[in-house]
Amino acid sequence: QVQLVESGGGLVQPGGSLRLSCAASGFTFSTSHMGWYRQAPGKERQLVARMYWSTYSIYYADSVKGRFTISRDNAKNTVYLQMNSLKPEDTAVYFCNSVPPRTEWGQGTQVTVSS
Repeated sequence: QVQLVESGGGLVQPGGSLRLSCAASGFTFSTSHMGWYRQAPGKERQLVARMYWSTYSIYYADSVKGRFTISRDNAKNTVYLQMNSLKPEDTAVYFCNSVPPRTEWGQGTQVTVSS
């Protein structure tokens, strides 16, 4: 079955950095477009970064462009999100999934940016 396990979140001060990881299993990761999504309290889940499997073409939401970097390691079935210059508005639960997303979601990892 599909499993997505996110990790690496935490509490960080504005301007700080975090690196999120997502270990995927149960599907062919190497030929799946992968993305990071986030959901802030009271808001809908949104895609913030995506990497295509074939061309490694990358998309970033305007709100994170220049601060976040998505990468993947197909040998480890893992996708990463390096987050720099974090802002309070980046506070959310972060999830990884295919793009478009599969039915299954992981539990996510909480990122809180606060002084």
